[in-house]
Amino acid sequence: MTAALTLENVDCFYGNVQVLRGFSLELMQGEVLCLLGRNGAGKTTALKAIMGLVPPRSGRIMLGETDLTRLTAHQVPQAGVAYVPQGRRLFAELTVAENIEIGLMTRKKGKATRESVLDLFPVLRERLKQRSGTLSGGEQQMLAMARALCLEPQVLLLDEPTEGLMPSMIARIRETVAALRERGVSTILVEQRVDAVLPVADRVAFIENGQNRDTLDVERLRADPDLVHRYVGVG
Repeated sequence: MTAALTLENVDCFYGNVQVLRGFSLELMQGEVLCLLGRNGAGKTTALKAIMGLVPPRSGRIMLGETDLTRLTAHQVPQAGVAYVPQGRRLFAELTVAENIEIGLMTRKKGKATRESVLDLFPVLRERLKQRSGTLSGGEQQMLAMARALCLEPQVLLLDEPTEGLMPSMIARIRETVAALRERGVSTILVEQRVDAVLPVADRVAFIENGQNRDTLDVERLRADPDLVHRYVGVG
């Protein structure tokens, strides 16, 4: 198995405050890797570093042979990394179809990509003319993911996609992540709740004080749930 994305000794700061300290991580091709840790541990900053939104002061971030740290923030999606931030950030006044069209424009994708993405989210087909701001929370999350997937990304970054959703929608998001794995997409999933990720993750990285404390296969965590509490004290 080869790595889809590699972070090597990344240091990131907000002003003079260091948030990531020698942060290293490896995402394998076609896997779902969960970042788990307390609030403020550095999980979201790691995603922003990958996207060039918080440029690292040192270290490297490699997408295959491409050094993402040499790219501007708008070039990273064009290279094949899609990001669904916490809070979704849809264009609320635009329709579902218009939001999807914006996603397609980033890497100049067309109708085939649009149809493939809508196959993953059948509910959005029924809502194409609806203003996205009037969708339910779960439908908005699906639209945010759909818009990101219009890039046909090699790597997808999801920041707390299940936050505030009903159990039925959480299950649907999980199913979608699993379906993307079948399509060969590599996913980094940031979550607070371990129960939300164990059904879908391949490995879990425990993030603490801006560092990756350890990365474990999900089977080990299922066999020994106390490991979660031992590492970061989250449940």
